[in-house]
Amino acid sequence: MHLRRATACALASAAALVLATAGTATATAAPVLRNPCGFYETSSDAYYNHCTSDGSRIVITVRVALAPDYERCVAPGRTWLGPADKIQGAHYTGRLC
Repeated sequence: MHLRRATACALASAAALVLATAGTATATAAPVLRNPCGFYETSSDAYYNHCTSDGSRIVITVRVALAPDYERCVAPGRTWLGPADKIQGAHYTGRLC
């Protein structure tokens, strides 16, 4: 009888540890989603976030609704591209500027 109780306590402790660890991972992952690398949109604006530690500037292609696409040189960090309803996306061209 005591062996069953000890096993149940061990399983409960392991489950609590897994849940506590999962909660920590979720809490630390949330800030990353606010400014992800590459193209992203908010409810009103479109951005490109160039994530780098080497200070490089890159060329991106910006896709625009009902207008010609264009290329743009972006520095490290977040760059505003325009209103979210006008910008359809952006991607890295593979070139530096």
